[in-house]
Amino acid sequence: MKWQYTRQDVIRGLLIYAAGDSMAALLLHEFMWTRLAGMMMTGATFYAFEIPNYFRWIDNRINGKSNYRKSFEKTVLAILYFNPLWIARHLVFIAFFSGKAAWITWDILRIATWSFLVNIPLSLIANYLIQNRIGLRHRFFASAVFSALMAIYYAVSRIIYGG
Repeated sequence: MKWQYTRQDVIRGLLIYAAGDSMAALLLHEFMWTRLAGMMMTGATFYAFEIPNYFRWIDNRINGKSNYRKSFEKTVLAILYFNPLWIARHLVFIAFFSGKAAWITWDILRIATWSFLVNIPLSLIANYLIQNRIGLRHRFFASAVFSALMAIYYAVSRIIYGG
């Protein structure tokens, strides 16, 4: 499989992830320009590269005529990608770009795990639709929009599950 990193994915990642996190930051009264710039950079680099390539890998791994088992496998593989470690990394990015090093503790893993577990029902539905009903060309966009909405939840989960 050939890795891809397209201008379209960079722009989508930059705009959509930053928008989702900015909504969360505004909701929590934590908006900072450094956080906005950092999340723009993260969306345009890490997320714009790894997520579309992972989705391509899923399609290459589970190819052929679609059936219930393959649809389920694609959904599970997508959910496993956005696991507690991914959520924890996202929370670390938020803390780093917010200048809040004190937020970066092992407790982030607990927060990320609870955030992941509570979110599984919604994630199952969304990832099923993204992986099985949306073409590969538009899958990163759909996932980024869902992730932008989830970014609000992840940012708020620090408050909900952080105690």
